[in-house]
Amino acid sequence: MNTSDRRSFLRNVSLGSLAAISLPNIVSAATAGAKPAKIQLKKDYTILFQGDSITDVGRKRDAEGPNNGAALGGGYAFMAASELLWQHPDKNLSIYNRGISGNKVYQLAERWDADCLNLKPNVLSILIGVNDYWHKHNGKYDGTSKVYRTDYDKLLDRTKQKFPDLQLIIGEPFAVKGVKAVDDTWYPEFNEYRAAAKEIADKYKAAFIPYQAIFDKAIQSAPASYWTGDGVHPSLAGARLMAQAWLDCIK
Repeated sequence: MNTSDRRSFLRNVSLGSLAAISLPNIVSAATAGAKPAKIQLKKDYTILFQGDSITDVGRKRDAEGPNNGAALGGGYAFMAASELLWQHPDKNLSIYNRGISGNKVYQLAERWDADCLNLKPNVLSILIGVNDYWHKHNGKYDGTSKVYRTDYDKLLDRTKQKFPDLQLIIGEPFAVKGVKAVDDTWYPEFNEYRAAAKEIADKYKAAFIPYQAIFDKAIQSAPASYWTGDGVHPSLAGARLMAQAWLDCIK
């Protein structure tokens, strides 16, 4: 190898290494060109994470108070909360997780007074929808994407009437095809739920997290099974990816 070839080789290796290091930028690559709404945090804000098992992740139901590691579970909500608390010690934030495994939108509505309105959140983050489709797909629920959209709309209308200044973050339901539970039979129907979530976010001027595009981009850098064990629930790496996307909604 002559000197010129060696320099070219070393330059290419270096560029390859930089590409590997830049993998945490998956989120920004997946959302390039988008101009999402941003959340402005203020002192003494209460932040609430709501959703299903992807948000729940084994949180302790009997753990008291905000900013409690056991109560925040072991997923993206815990990771995002720990980062916020580390970055903003001056803001006196109170952060809660009230996700419950298996929930669909109507089940959020059934517990909304105790698990949302009574906490008086200033920022409400919701990721819901995969069970609304998955349980229908498995014959365990007779809802439709129209029911999902209508129930979601009613829930947020009720919430905004109570708290007009509430800032919202809506996570897009997502699925990673080809990993265990998720196969071709999910489509195109599952996409209707994704579209409904985006419509709801637009209607309520919420910050919207395009999780599907983010996971689609992520599988270009590592196998799908690296990011999720069953196509729906994120791995540790997948949860960190989700937390990064969530944090990108904050100014």
